Amino acid sequence: MTTTAPAADSRALGLAHYAARGVLERVLARHGITFHQQVTLRAAVTAESPRTPDDIVAQVQGALKADPADIRAALDALLAKRLLVADGTHLCPTDAGRELIAVTAAEVAPFSARIWGGIPADDLAAAGRVLALVTERADAELAALD
Repeated sequence: MTTTAPAADSRALGLAHYAARGVLERVLARHGITFHQQVTLRAAVTAESPRTPDDIVAQVQGALKADPADIRAALDALLAKRLLVADGTHLCPTDAGRELIAVTAAEVAPFSARIWGGIPADDLAAAGRVLALVTERADAELAALD
């Protein structure tokens, strides 16, 4: 008996996104950090040089399409938790911030391996191309709405 996979569409994409994000959010909750805070902290940790708050907000907004006020609230929370510190006009991750990103990445890795494992490379490449095109088109639609 063969079954036909459903065609990819916005609903299928959303369901996959939220299922995987749910796993990540459970891991993050154990560390007292939210998804938005983790994405914001990761932007600072992976930056090649210290970034201004505006730089981080722009990067995270571009990735998440989130309200800048929500991203600034995430920055404030990260500063309050001492995962980021101000250095003049720049924000820098603390050792605790870097450690948190490393620890949560290590905790999520086995889940990711089980979720993505066994999917043929050609399927992943095709999905990557489709998702890149969907992202490009959605970004263009968002820009047209502004």
